[in-house]
Amino acid sequence: MEQVQDELKAHLMATSEEFRQLVAQHAEYKRQVEAIEAKPHVTPEDEVEEHRIKKLKLRLKDQINDYIAHHKPQVA
Repeated sequence: MEQVQDELKAHLMATSEEFRQLVAQHAEYKRQVEAIEAKPHVTPEDEVEEHRIKKLKLRLKDQINDYIAHHKPQVA
């Protein structure tokens, strides 16, 4: 089942610009969160920004999963 999921993701990455953009934006949010968490001293402003980015990242993850579910082949 996981192999089918991976194959579908690979197919969508190869064929859907919209899907690629969702995945790229999710990766960018992940990078931004990691950059904040890597700071030796995290300010209150950093914490607010980290929380905001994590919410956006989670929303994108939901969009990605919805996109995958919508394009998943129907199994009898």
